[in-house]
Amino acid sequence: MRFDLIVAFVNPKITEKVVKTAKKSGATGDVIIQGKGSGMEQSHFLDLSIQDKTDIILFVVEEHHTNKIMKSVSKECNIEDPGNGVMIVLNIDK
Repeated sequence: MRFDLIVAFVNPKITEKVVKTAKKSGATGDVIIQGKGSGMEQSHFLDLSIQDKTDIILFVVEEHHTNKIMKSVSKECNIEDPGNGVMIVLNIDK
C-alpha cells in the first residue's frame, strides 16, 4: 500500500467541517495542531493571517483516496475562499 499525507492549514471556524468531510471521503483519522503565528507586523500566507489562530490538520491516507478527499473538502468547505485555508499533499515514501 502507498500513502499520502494531506496537510490542511485552515481557519479554526471550519476545522470540524473539514475533518467530517474528509472522513466521509475516505480518511480514517486525523491529527489537529493548533497554531499561531508571531511577529512585529501582521503577515499573511496564502490569504491566512499567520498572527491569527490557524489549525493544521494532518491526514495519512491511502493514495487512492487522496483525490476524492481533496476535491470533496475543497468543494464542501470552500477552501479556495480567502481566509479559509489551503491544502497540500505530500507523498510518503518511507
